[in-house]
Amino acid sequence: MSATNTDTMADAPRNSLWAKVAPLLCKADVLFRKTAELLTPVADFLARYWVAAAFFSSGLTKTTTGSFTLLGHAFSYPLSLLPTESTLTLFEYEYQVPLLPSMLAAYMGTAAELLLPVFLFLGIGTRYAALALFIFNIVAVISYPDLMGAGLAQHQVWGLLLLITICHGPGKLSVDALIERLIRR
Repeated sequence: MSATNTDTMADAPRNSLWAKVAPLLCKADVLFRKTAELLTPVADFLARYWVAAAFFSSGLTKTTTGSFTLLGHAFSYPLSLLPTESTLTLFEYEYQVPLLPSMLAAYMGTAAELLLPVFLFLGIGTRYAALALFIFNIVAVISYPDLMGAGLAQHQVWGLLLLITICHGPGKLSVDALIERLIRR
């Protein structure tokens, strides 16, 4: 190989398409990572909200609720943490909660669906609330043998979001993060 061929080969990578595109790809990657970093707290919050809304709504169906209308939207809220008679009947004849008497399961299930989602949504004791709802979710799937495919798929998504919250934590948009920042001062 001559000296001229060696010089041409050394110049080739600098003038190649890859040499021109690589810096642009690096800049795009940095921009993508910074954007993802900014959106992570929002994603954490939305994951908590999604699961909390599903469980809280389910809890509302098991108890006596009140409602009010604000700007054309009706908001429901529990008047009591006590399950209705129809909920007690469901737990007695439909749901088959292992290891618990049906009445105790109805009371515990209703309270769990109304209280734990509030903690999860606000980000208070988030990992513990997520763990409790994760276990509750598994028990719900086991306890209701007539759960169809779509219902099972929803429980799987909720379980995955809860598992991510357990592993990742509540994120920056939570009371837990606020308390942690105040403690560090």
